[in-house]
Amino acid sequence: MSENNLGHLEAADENYVKVDRMRYEKNKTSSNLAVLAILFNAFFFVSIYKSDVGTWYYSILVGASIVYNLLFMMIAFLISEGSKNYKINYSYVAIVMGCLQFVRIFIYPRLASAATTQTTGKVEQVMKGAQHTRVILYLILSGSCLILSAAIGIKKCTDLKKHLESLSEQS
Repeated sequence: MSENNLGHLEAADENYVKVDRMRYEKNKTSSNLAVLAILFNAFFFVSIYKSDVGTWYYSILVGASIVYNLLFMMIAFLISEGSKNYKINYSYVAIVMGCLQFVRIFIYPRLASAATTQTTGKVEQVMKGAQHTRVILYLILSGSCLILSAAIGIKKCTDLKKHLESLSEQS
């Protein structure tokens, strides 16, 4: 056999072993990315709610945002656990949740940066430049982590499914 064929066979064997190991190992990469998305969302959450500028934060929008943040963190945790066990449906949910993080940029940060409130006799902006940039960055990172988690999860789930089907055909 030529050296080129040996190299090809070694690569194929290495790939086979790599996919076969997935039967016994958890999908830590997708799981950890979902947990990282929760962390970035928590940073967003803290950055928003630690500032108290006038009465703007006492609105239905803030209440809805708090409820959404809690639901997001619970769903992202379920995504983490589901993707760890190679459940492809959790990857599809991760794509939706990641996209929703990007949509949120145009809701809360945009409205808060455009709003002003009167405190102690002076008018001030609810969300200033540095905070606005930071919360947008947190939402982008959170959404990106979920979408990357989903992409890795879908790839690994598909590879594992094909591998398991080939094993059942061999026996």
